[in-house]
Amino acid sequence: MTLLAVSQMNSQNDIEANFVVIESLIQQSKVQGAELIVFPENFVCFAAGKQRDTAEQFESIQARLEQLAHRYEIWIVAGTLPCPFRPNGSVITDGRVRTVSLCISPERTEARYDKIHLFDVQVSDAVGGYQESKFFEPGEDVIVAKTPFGHIGLMVCYDLRFPELALTLRQHGANILTAPAAFTYTTGQLHWQLLLQARAMDSQCYVLGAAQQGWHGEKRQTWGHSGITDSRGQLLQMVNHEGTELITSTFELEEQESVRSSMPLMQHRRIINY
Repeated sequence: MTLLAVSQMNSQNDIEANFVVIESLIQQSKVQGAELIVFPENFVCFAAGKQRDTAEQFESIQARLEQLAHRYEIWIVAGTLPCPFRPNGSVITDGRVRTVSLCISPERTEARYDKIHLFDVQVSDAVGGYQESKFFEPGEDVIVAKTPFGHIGLMVCYDLRFPELALTLRQHGANILTAPAAFTYTTGQLHWQLLLQARAMDSQCYVLGAAQQGWHGEKRQTWGHSGITDSRGQLLQMVNHEGTELITSTFELEEQESVRSSMPLMQHRRIINY
């Protein structure tokens, strides 16, 4: 049995202030006995238009997170960080960056996932329109990280709306899906909980949704409601109030295998060409 922790944050543009909160959440998770903590999207710095500036600090921020994982002997899914180079080391030359989620063990960074689906949509909020592709380059690779307590399929925010990604991660051996997010208040209110449960039901994986909550500057408001769903799609935990919070749930591979064997969805799946 493994205890998993999921955080909720209200990150701002002050990296040092955010790191104080990050370490506090890690400490809380360790006191409770968690072996993994998942942070939200933009957890180190939430600053519109400053992604490239933050990206220039990617390697130093990564090193700080590795030090925290080592010091507290905990696995970290490091929400998302903007990164100026691709997994092969090539620099992105058009001014854009990549949205990167890292899976860090107490020893090292074990996996890097570059967000595949970019949020280019119109939303009826104070921002109005979002065009992530203007500032971010999409990734291409599906990533599953191996851990002592199960395999983690890495996703980010808008990825939740694409069931084929969750199903592919399951096919690659995932037991747990992580979804660091900064859902807008409008779209989060409509779909966040539904998407967490739907992707868990589709894939028969635990889904860990770590969310930003509240105001970030004068226009951007995020929905929050960090949540954990089990392999049946049942909601186990959800934050229903404002501010920084930590929720936990136990995870057992044996229980998940029982769920999957009693309803073998992957074996029953048929690809139909209409």
